[in-house]
Amino acid sequence: MRIAVLGGGPGGLYFAYLWKKRHPDARIDLFEQNAAGATWGFGVVFSEQALEFLRADDPETVDAIAPRMESWKNITLNLRGQSVEIDGVGFSSIGRLELLTILQQRVRDAGITPRYDTLIQSVDELRGYDLIVAADGLNSLVRRSFEQDFGASVSHSTNKFAWYGTTRRFATLSQTFVATELGTFNAHHYRYSPSMSTFLVECDAATWENYGFEHKTIEQSQATCEQVFAATLDGHRLVSNKSIWRNFPWIWNENWSSGNMVLIGDALHSAHFSIGSGTRLAIEDAIALTKALEAEPDIPAALALYQAERKPIVKKLVTAARTSADWYEHFPEHMKLDLLDFAYSYITRSGRIDDARLRAMSPLFMARFEAARKIGSRS
Repeated sequence: MRIAVLGGGPGGLYFAYLWKKRHPDARIDLFEQNAAGATWGFGVVFSEQALEFLRADDPETVDAIAPRMESWKNITLNLRGQSVEIDGVGFSSIGRLELLTILQQRVRDAGITPRYDTLIQSVDELRGYDLIVAADGLNSLVRRSFEQDFGASVSHSTNKFAWYGTTRRFATLSQTFVATELGTFNAHHYRYSPSMSTFLVECDAATWENYGFEHKTIEQSQATCEQVFAATLDGHRLVSNKSIWRNFPWIWNENWSSGNMVLIGDALHSAHFSIGSGTRLAIEDAIALTKALEAEPDIPAALALYQAERKPIVKKLVTAARTSADWYEHFPEHMKLDLLDFAYSYITRSGRIDDARLRAMSPLFMARFEAARKIGSRS
């Protein structure tokens, strides 16, 4: 079988590696428009459950990634100069470029030579392939070329965000909420290497307009964010990597394949950064597609199986991501709560965690929260 993979991100690389490893005689051509060393953003996050899911299918890759990851067990929320930790929420992170480098090496070791700096401008250029795997991201050429066939929909959140890095290391995955005279900001920050952290700045549309970010250069926006989060950065600077202001794009496709074309990762669906599952979903898509193709030798039947088995799982997570994003769309209102009520609102925002699960998952936080609630009910 001849397979073309569009996109050299985690999803495309992982599918190419996995299929070639299991089917050494297969011909796979992987096309990526950027250079091998180019990447957006800084660090990516995996939950403990995501790593265990990957380990069950491919322990060798997890063993290659794990030693280079930063890990922690708690989440820290910072509000009005106070902090609260929510225990039992385990995550690990790795630099996006480092993850890509590991996956690129695994692809090469499997016998594939990726074609970097290669721009595919039309799907017509891929005639002759039995299967086209579109892992070409949010602006997918394949999806855009056949929007009606895929039943594609694209919308955007109203909040603005800019993705930075910083040399300050943070002990846990942390979030800092800041109110200024002109509006409110939130920063998602976590370390992903011994010397670097991700620092994603978010604000509501009104704040973005009040600060005139529309008219600021990248450098001016960065300077403003450094000023707003000066206490959090503690003398460190922000690092930009094309850190422009964006609205989060919501991508969804009712049909996951059309003819011999199939979508995976961000080309297929997007999940808000507040639940940190984009890379995980792309890799899990690659695993699910591989299993479907192995279960059904007929490609149309295999692609139908891929959608039937994977879509309900993804839809559940994307629904939770939308609920989480809605909480962030109103975070200035939530900031009016006292610290513990705010933290409880935050950790239960996606609807996936109820009190019983929270007691089991985060016993220290929940004990503190329920004790405060009892005191409040008596007063």
